Order: sequence, then structure tokens, then C-alpha cells
Amino acid sequence: MSGTAATRRPDVVVVGAGMAGLAATRWLRSEGFVVLTLEAYDDLGGQWHRDNPSSGVWPQMRTNTASFLTRFSDVDHPDGTAVFPRNGEVLDLLRTYAAQHDLHESLTFGARVDEVALLERGGYRVTWTRAGTTASVETPRVVVATGRYTTPEPPPVPGWDTFGGRTEHAFDYPGPEAFRDQRVVVCGGAISALEVLTDLATGGAAEVHLAQRRQRYVMPKMYVGTPVESYVFTRALAEGVTSTPLPQQVAAAEARVLRLAGNPADYGAPAPHPDFALAGVTGSQSYLNLVAEDRVVLHGWPTGTAGRTVRFADGDVEDVDVLLAATGFVLDLPFLDARISTTLGLGPHGCTAADFTFHPDLPGLALAGLWAQLGPYAVPLEQQARFIAYTFSGRAPAYGEAAMRAGLEACVREGHHVGYREQHEMALRFGRLAGVDPTPDRLGDDALLRALLPRVAQSADVFRLVGPDPDPGARERILRDARRFAAPEVRQWLAHDEHPQEVPWPA
Repeated sequence: MSGTAATRRPDVVVVGAGMAGLAATRWLRSEGFVVLTLEAYDDLGGQWHRDNPSSGVWPQMRTNTASFLTRFSDVDHPDGTAVFPRNGEVLDLLRTYAAQHDLHESLTFGARVDEVALLERGGYRVTWTRAGTTASVETPRVVVATGRYTTPEPPPVPGWDTFGGRTEHAFDYPGPEAFRDQRVVVCGGAISALEVLTDLATGGAAEVHLAQRRQRYVMPKMYVGTPVESYVFTRALAEGVTSTPLPQQVAAAEARVLRLAGNPADYGAPAPHPDFALAGVTGSQSYLNLVAEDRVVLHGWPTGTAGRTVRFADGDVEDVDVLLAATGFVLDLPFLDARISTTLGLGPHGCTAADFTFHPDLPGLALAGLWAQLGPYAVPLEQQARFIAYTFSGRAPAYGEAAMRAGLEACVREGHHVGYREQHEMALRFGRLAGVDPTPDRLGDDALLRALLPRVAQSADVFRLVGPDPDPGARERILRDARRFAAPEVRQWLAHDEHPQEVPWPA
């Protein structure tokens, strides 16, 4: 036990002390709950602690999300942190966050949860094992925050089990040194595959091949000196998710991606599917440039192996040393008892939950951070944590059984766990549910923020302006980050320091 865990029966048990679990613990404690947070590893951080067996982080991995969005509202990276921090710097941020809010009083490390069981009389029994000893506690509330990316999905690669060389999942990728002078095929086409491929191609592998089922559009991490989130994760675009017809959203997204990233075919990659929605989008700063420089070899999906020879769907044949799969993860919550799993409709890729969080037939149970996301997680995780805490304490605006039932219907109708959700959409969803959304009418006479907020990426500070728990320093941090990270035309507008809201937006 790292600190002094709850000395009386906890009001809430949080399972997991990664980014989602720490945020939940912080906001639940601020609502006056006695919280017991159980973490299987012997330290906090979850994925961001690369020594944790549940972490897929490799030693030199940087974030693929910008620093001003890879943080919570009340903790910041030190001055001098790069736009894309090292993984260890994110862990340091989480340590600072835990210390700042005295979270160690609630944290118990080395406690692997064996079961969360629904009790007939209501509430839950949580059982865990720590240092060979089993313990349990009954509690009216549980928050499941064990992470979405801890159990790799078996790679759908024909011949994987009989391949004569080395096979590995990207989750276990140790860094490029382990593959020096090796011929490696990376199987996959999403961001993890492209990040690992870049690491290998620039870190000493003899040959790097990419096998993918389809070519996605590929967004860079930066565009003309600006984090791409400042173009694609704005409030205006988040509002468009619910207010704009889907065909118009898709057409606008395609135009935006072509402007910021171009067509992969122009770099020498395969052409994406002509239907933009079917092609999909991922991210990488370097992949398309490596293709243009002929530093990676592209193939269709593997169709079989013989010894160390790999055959591909496009007819290519290659002799290689390593097959490395970056083929995704399954949602793995084995500690939930059968009644809970059945009620949630829990499957390998999702479940049925109202607003990704609650189920009306499981009162007191909340899911935190278990959706698949495109973009930074920290901002929506904080808003979801506040939504959970305010719902449990009664401060959330009218989120009861009727809202949950409607949320379940929307979950099925809208396919909430099919594919990725975008950061700005999720942050706005949870911000509204928590009652902390800074709509123009709630900003009063602050004409500057009313004009600015729709045009910048939604940081966690945006949701500390109004509603419960406002932060007096949030406004200045928003302006600071906008002057540094917003799109060039926004920075130009803000350069009129005296009264920028009176200056017309540049064309």
C-alpha cells in the first residue's frame, strides 16, 4: 500500500490507477467520497508506466498527442517540455497530479482485482489478491478504469503460428535495437503500426515492410508548425457531429484531410478507398515521407507463410526474419461477474452502456475510459470522471434512469463501440453531461472567449470556466495555449492584444 487507503468502508472502489483511474479518484474525492483505488501493479500510471506488464509503451516512445491536450486541467507539464512529450514525462505528470491531490491516501498497489460481483441486496463485492492474501470489501459504487489497450487481439495473419522466424505483437515491442539488421514485416495500418514502423525504419532494421488490408488517409502530427489537433478537434467541429448531416460531415472531413495531409497515393502509397468513410484516417508524422523516400516496402495482407517466407495478397513474396502484428486490442474485463458482463453485453470490442459510462440495471457501476479513441485521452477522461463523480453525488444535471435508458438506445443505434470516437466529440459529450460546457450564454460578457473557443482545440481548461468547480486560472491558460498552439490565423487574430474580439477574422 503506497499511502493510507480508506480506513473505513469505501463509498467507491476504483479499479485501476492509470490516467482514467487517477482522474476518477481525484474527482470522487473532491465530491467527498471515501475512495479505495486498487492497482494491480506496484505503482501508478497504467500504460504510461513502461515497466507495468499492462503497458505497451516502449522506452523511447513519444506521445502522438500534443502536450497541451495530454494533461488534466489542474496539472501542467514543466516549462521546456516538447510539443510531444516522452512517455516518462507523462508518467511524471501523473505522479505530480497524484501528489497535488493527495491521491495516495486512496491508492493500494499490488492489488489485482479477482472479481467485482453484483450483490442481491444492491451494491458490489470487490475481491482482490495482494501479496498472496485475498481480501474483499462491499461498496455501493465501483468505477472500472482498467484501460482499453491492455490485451492484444490475436493477429488475423494466416501462417502466424507456423512462421519460421520471430513473431511479436506491437504491445510487446521493446524498441528498435532488438531488431537491428533484421528484416521485419509490420502487420497493420493504424497509428501503432505506423509509429513502430517509423521507429524500425530509422533505428537500424535491415528492411522494413508494411502489410495492410487497406491504405488509410494519414494525418501528420504537425502542420505548418501547429499540432494537428488545433485543426481537427475544435469545438465547432465537435458541435457539427450532432448538428450536421453525416454526408456533409464526411465531405468536410475529406476536404480537411486532403488539405492537411494530402492523398497517400501522391507519396507512392496505395490509393485509399474512394469512399472516404470506408478508407478511414490514422496518424503519423513520418510514414508517408518514408514511403516517398523508398525506406519501407508496402504489401497487401499476408496470405500465408512457409518457413521464413511470407506471401501477400498482392502476389508479393518476401523472405523475412520477424512478423510484428499491430492489429489492435480486445476489451478484457475478466473480473466482472457473469451477471454484470451479461447485463453490459460485454464483448471483445465493446459493451452497451449509456454515454459510454452507466447502465440503469447496474446502479452504482461506472465505466471509465473504455472506448476506442482517436486523439488525446486526458481531456475527455477528466470530463468523464467529473460526470461520474457529479452523478454519484447528485450534482450532475438530471442524469437519472430515463437518461440512462435513452443512452442505452443511442449506444445501439449509433454504434458507440464500433470504430473510434474522436477526442473533441467525447470531451464535449462528457462536458455537457457534467454541466461544465462553456456555451456562449454561460460566458457572459467575455466576448474574447466566445469568439475564440469554437476555433481552438478543446483542452481540459475549457471545461473549468463554468459550472461546478470553476478554476480562476483556466482562462489565462486557454489564451496561453492558443497563442502557442492554435492555427496560424487564430494566433494572428490573438496578436491584437488589446481588443482582438473587435478585429475581423482573417479570410
